[in-house]
Amino acid sequence: MTREEKAVVIDELSQKFASTPYFYITNASGMSVDEVNQLRRLCFEKGVEYRVIKNTLIRKALETLSTDYSSFDASVLKGFSGVMFHPESGKVPAQLIKEFRKKSGKDKLKLKGASVDYSLFVGEDQLELLIALKSKQELLGEVIGLLQSPAKNVVSALQSGGNKLAGILKTLSEKEEQ
Repeated sequence: MTREEKAVVIDELSQKFASTPYFYITNASGMSVDEVNQLRRLCFEKGVEYRVIKNTLIRKALETLSTDYSSFDASVLKGFSGVMFHPESGKVPAQLIKEFRKKSGKDKLKLKGASVDYSLFVGEDQLELLIALKSKQELLGEVIGLLQSPAKNVVSALQSGGNKLAGILKTLSEKEEQ
Protein backbone atom coordinates (compact mmCIF):
# COMPACT_ATOMS: atom_id res chain seq x y z
CA MET A 1 0.00 0.00 0.00
CA THR A 2 1.46 3.35 -1.01
CA ARG A 3 1.54 6.44 1.19
CA GLU A 4 -1.22 8.06 -0.85
CA GLU A 5 -3.45 5.00 -0.43
CA LYS A 6 -2.75 4.94 3.31
CA ALA A 7 -3.58 8.65 3.57
CA VAL A 8 -6.90 8.04 1.81
CA VAL A 9 -7.73 5.14 4.16
CA ILE A 10 -6.77 7.20 7.24
CA ASP A 11 -8.92 10.12 6.07
CA GLU A 12 -11.86 7.81 5.36
CA LEU A 13 -11.48 6.14 8.77
CA SER A 14 -11.25 9.51 10.54
CA GLN A 15 -14.52 10.59 8.97
CA LYS A 16 -16.13 7.26 9.86
CA PHE A 17 -14.97 7.44 13.50
CA ALA A 18 -16.12 11.08 13.75
CA SER A 19 -19.56 10.39 12.28
CA THR A 20 -20.21 7.10 14.10
CA PRO A 21 -20.35 7.42 17.91
CA TYR A 22 -20.55 3.62 18.31
CA PHE A 23 -17.66 1.40 17.29
CA TYR A 24 -16.04 -1.75 18.61
CA ILE A 25 -12.53 -3.05 18.02
CA THR A 26 -12.41 -6.84 18.04
CA ASN A 27 -9.92 -9.66 17.64
CA ALA A 28 -11.03 -12.43 15.30
CA SER A 29 -7.68 -14.17 14.90
CA GLY A 30 -7.73 -17.92 14.61
CA MET A 31 -11.12 -18.01 12.90
CA SER A 32 -11.62 -20.19 9.83
CA VAL A 33 -12.89 -18.77 6.55
CA ASP A 34 -16.30 -20.29 7.23
CA GLU A 35 -16.46 -18.64 10.67
CA VAL A 36 -15.46 -15.26 9.23
CA ASN A 37 -18.18 -15.62 6.59
CA GLN A 38 -20.72 -16.43 9.33
CA LEU A 39 -19.59 -13.34 11.24
CA ARG A 40 -19.89 -11.10 8.18
CA ARG A 41 -23.35 -12.53 7.40
CA LEU A 42 -24.51 -11.87 10.97
CA CYS A 43 -23.10 -8.33 10.81
CA PHE A 44 -24.99 -7.69 7.58
CA GLU A 45 -28.25 -8.97 9.12
CA LYS A 46 -27.84 -6.70 12.17
CA GLY A 47 -26.82 -3.61 10.19
CA VAL A 48 -23.28 -3.61 11.55
CA GLU A 49 -20.39 -2.67 9.29
CA TYR A 50 -17.35 -4.90 9.91
CA ARG A 51 -13.93 -4.07 8.52
CA VAL A 52 -10.47 -5.52 9.12
CA ILE A 53 -7.98 -2.67 9.36
CA LYS A 54 -4.30 -2.36 10.25
CA ASN A 55 -3.66 -1.11 13.78
CA THR A 56 -1.37 1.69 12.60
CA LEU A 57 -4.09 3.04 10.32
CA ILE A 58 -6.66 2.87 13.12
CA ARG A 59 -4.25 4.63 15.50
CA LYS A 60 -3.49 7.42 13.02
CA ALA A 61 -7.19 7.91 12.26
CA LEU A 62 -8.05 8.13 15.96
CA GLU A 63 -5.24 10.66 16.53
CA THR A 64 -6.93 13.10 14.13
CA LEU A 65 -10.06 13.24 16.29
CA SER A 66 -10.73 15.63 19.16
CA THR A 67 -11.64 12.79 21.58
CA ASP A 68 -8.74 11.24 23.49
CA TYR A 69 -8.38 7.59 22.44
CA SER A 70 -4.89 7.15 23.95
CA SER A 71 -6.11 4.36 26.27
CA PHE A 72 -6.67 2.24 23.15
CA ASP A 73 -2.97 2.32 22.20
CA ALA A 74 -1.39 -0.06 24.68
CA SER A 75 -3.85 -2.92 24.94
CA VAL A 76 -6.39 -2.54 22.16
CA LEU A 77 -4.37 -1.79 19.05
CA LYS A 78 -2.20 -4.91 19.05
CA GLY A 79 -2.53 -8.04 16.96
CA PHE A 80 -5.38 -8.68 14.55
CA SER A 81 -8.06 -5.95 14.61
CA GLY A 82 -11.50 -5.74 13.12
CA VAL A 83 -13.73 -2.72 13.61
CA MET A 84 -17.51 -2.89 13.96
CA PHE A 85 -19.50 0.27 13.28
CA HIS A 86 -23.18 0.75 14.09
CA PRO A 87 -24.84 4.11 13.35
CA GLU A 88 -27.64 3.97 15.92
CA SER A 89 -26.81 1.82 18.94
CA GLY A 90 -23.80 0.95 21.04
CA LYS A 91 -25.54 -2.18 22.25
CA VAL A 92 -26.04 -3.99 18.92
CA PRO A 93 -22.38 -4.94 18.29
CA ALA A 94 -22.06 -6.32 21.84
CA GLN A 95 -25.18 -8.42 21.36
CA LEU A 96 -23.82 -9.54 17.98
CA ILE A 97 -20.55 -10.74 19.55
CA LYS A 98 -22.46 -12.71 22.19
CA GLU A 99 -24.84 -14.18 19.60
CA PHE A 100 -21.94 -15.17 17.32
CA ARG A 101 -20.21 -16.94 20.20
CA LYS A 102 -23.42 -18.82 21.00
CA LYS A 103 -23.94 -19.90 17.38
CA SER A 104 -20.34 -20.92 16.74
CA GLY A 105 -19.80 -22.43 20.17
CA LYS A 106 -16.36 -20.80 20.36
CA ASP A 107 -14.91 -17.69 21.97
CA LYS A 108 -12.72 -16.79 19.02
CA LEU A 109 -14.27 -13.35 18.57
CA LYS A 110 -12.86 -11.19 21.38
CA LEU A 111 -13.73 -7.64 22.37
CA LYS A 112 -10.61 -5.50 22.60
CA GLY A 113 -12.24 -2.12 23.10
CA ALA A 114 -15.31 -0.05 22.34
CA SER A 115 -16.37 3.56 22.04
CA VAL A 116 -19.99 4.23 22.94
CA ASP A 117 -20.98 7.90 22.77
CA TYR A 118 -17.29 8.72 23.16
CA SER A 119 -17.00 6.74 26.41
CA LEU A 120 -14.24 4.15 26.19
CA PHE A 121 -14.53 0.53 27.29
CA VAL A 122 -11.33 -1.54 27.23
CA GLY A 123 -11.14 -5.29 27.61
CA GLU A 124 -13.13 -8.46 27.19
CA ASP A 125 -14.68 -8.10 30.65
CA GLN A 126 -16.67 -5.04 29.46
CA LEU A 127 -18.88 -7.07 27.08
CA GLU A 128 -21.68 -7.80 29.58
CA LEU A 129 -21.69 -4.16 30.67
CA LEU A 130 -22.05 -3.04 27.05
CA ILE A 131 -24.92 -5.48 26.49
CA ALA A 132 -26.71 -4.07 29.55
CA LEU A 133 -26.32 -0.43 28.42
CA LYS A 134 -29.56 1.29 27.55
CA SER A 135 -29.83 3.49 24.49
CA LYS A 136 -30.92 7.11 24.69
CA GLN A 137 -34.33 6.17 23.32
CA GLU A 138 -34.82 3.48 26.00
CA LEU A 139 -33.81 5.91 28.77
CA LEU A 140 -36.11 8.63 27.42
CA GLY A 141 -38.95 6.11 27.26
CA GLU A 142 -38.42 5.16 30.90
CA VAL A 143 -38.29 8.81 32.01
CA ILE A 144 -41.47 9.64 30.09
CA GLY A 145 -43.17 6.57 31.55
CA LEU A 146 -42.19 7.64 35.07
CA LEU A 147 -43.43 11.18 34.45
CA GLN A 148 -46.74 9.96 33.02
CA SER A 149 -47.38 7.48 35.82
CA PRO A 150 -48.45 10.00 38.52
CA ALA A 151 -50.63 11.87 36.04
CA LYS A 152 -52.36 8.63 35.01
CA ASN A 153 -52.98 7.80 38.68
CA VAL A 154 -54.57 11.21 39.32
CA VAL A 155 -56.77 10.96 36.22
CA SER A 156 -57.92 7.43 37.05
CA ALA A 157 -58.64 8.44 40.66
CA LEU A 158 -60.68 11.41 39.47
CA GLN A 159 -62.56 9.25 36.99
CA SER A 160 -63.32 6.54 39.53
CA GLY A 161 -64.24 9.15 42.13
CA GLY A 162 -66.52 10.85 39.62
CA ASN A 163 -68.33 7.59 39.02
CA LYS A 164 -68.80 7.07 42.76
CA LEU A 165 -70.02 10.64 43.20
CA ALA A 166 -72.48 10.25 40.33
CA GLY A 167 -73.76 7.02 41.88
CA ILE A 168 -74.24 8.66 45.28
CA LEU A 169 -76.07 11.64 43.71
CA LYS A 170 -78.31 9.28 41.74
CA THR A 171 -79.15 7.28 44.87
CA LEU A 172 -79.91 10.44 46.83
CA SER A 173 -82.11 11.82 44.07
CA GLU A 174 -84.01 8.51 43.88
CA LYS A 175 -84.59 8.58 47.65
CA GLU A 176 -85.95 12.14 47.46
CA GLU A 177 -88.37 11.12 44.74
CA GLN A 178 -89.80 8.32 46.90
